[in-house]
Amino acid sequence: MSGTLTGIYRYPVKGLSAHQLDRVLLTPGETLPLDRAWAIENGPSRFDAENPRHLPKIAFLMLMRDERLASLDARFEEETSRLVLQRGGRQVASGDLTTRSGRQIVEQFMAAFMGPSLRGPPRIVTAPGHSFTDTPAKWLHVINLASVRDLERIVGRPIDPLRFRPNLIVDGFEPWAEFAWIESEIGIGPAARLSVTARTERCAATNVDPKTGARDMDIPAVLQRKRGHSDFGVYAEVLSGGEIADGDPITCEALVRSD
Repeated sequence: MSGTLTGIYRYPVKGLSAHQLDRVLLTPGETLPLDRAWAIENGPSRFDAENPRHLPKIAFLMLMRDERLASLDARFEEETSRLVLQRGGRQVASGDLTTRSGRQIVEQFMAAFMGPSLRGPPRIVTAPGHSFTDTPAKWLHVINLASVRDLERIVGRPIDPLRFRPNLIVDGFEPWAEFAWIESEIGIGPAARLSVTARTERCAATNVDPKTGARDMDIPAVLQRKRGHSDFGVYAEVLSGGEIADGDPITCEALVRSD
């Protein structure tokens, strides 16, 4: 089987909007560079920057519960490590996430913006080499655009692929073919190889429109009712690194099986 890489996305701050990349260098055993490198604590958590470990996403602001975050347009400037937040086309906060003063500017805005939904003062946290992903393992999330189209057919309305918070979007395969890739390897571009590790069980975050913040669908329930499970997309671990770019060919030796 072969297809094409049609989108590369990372989320520098957990729960905030995607940052699209034209190309990126993959490193074995790692996430995309700066993917979920920062998170915003929703009140005190057990995160220790000196001894970082995986914590459940409920410890941080995130779309499953805090859909208002999706109404913010978060732009990350990698050269300056500056996070720029806009709402309705107007800048509402901006700060260098590598400095205490820069983080405080964003924290103060979040305290006012999130209001009563906070369990305590929001605090931006980070640690070298740590990624605030939903899984303890440093995996990439891959979705198949043909599966998005089939889900659109089922629900009878357009679905933004970014509802599923993908790192990689692929196209050119059959709908739901990605579930046959578990325990198989896929190649992207000239050198990168990924091992597909698990299906992604979806939560209520997919119900939130990534542009408006409206909770306007119930995707896990639709998947359960129509397909007998709530899975959409797959996780993959980088085995062999290398640069990948939008438009790169993707190959997979797995055979499509019915789901």
